[in-house]
Amino acid sequence: MTANEDQEMELEALQSIYEGDDCFKELTPVSFQFRIGDLDDSNSFLLEVLWPETYPETAPQISLDGFFNNRLTPDTKQYILSKLGEQVEANLGTAMMYTLFEWAKENKEMLMENHQPVTSAVTLISNSEVINNATSVSKKKEKKEQLSKAQKRKLIGRTDNKGELPRGWNWVDVIKQQNKYIEYRFGTTWG
Repeated sequence: MTANEDQEMELEALQSIYEGDDCFKELTPVSFQFRIGDLDDSNSFLLEVLWPETYPETAPQISLDGFFNNRLTPDTKQYILSKLGEQVEANLGTAMMYTLFEWAKENKEMLMENHQPVTSAVTLISNSEVINNATSVSKKKEKKEQLSKAQKRKLIGRTDNKGELPRGWNWVDVIKQQNKYIEYRFGTTWG
């Protein structure tokens, strides 16, 4: 078989295996993305794989340069790539994408054991500046309408234990309205 026939067969296999799996994405017939871990997991990463023309006889190009991996340190990326490189060398000459993806999923904890998420710019600010910013934000949020004691008592008297007005607080008294109508219409009152 030629390299292109091997690639076509492996592509069909990958499409059938990962059909409906949101971790696998085929960008082109020779480039793929595979997410190791859940979206909300800080230890997850995204593998980007590109097949050269002579794949599987030559190694695929594996990259961790996607934006999804921006929280990985360069050391962690290098470690992951070196371990995946070892797996590529062991499987050279065979269809290896499924093997690589599954190996990475099974060994995610080992690959990420020394991972320390990249600190954001917010945490690099000194603690006093963070405290000052937090107090200024809380001062802005504290501005509420000031009620007098009488207004508060009146409000509490009308509300239930949840602070909500009781059901029907603004309903019209049907009997009073009916009496007014009868009095208007017939000139008499009901008791």
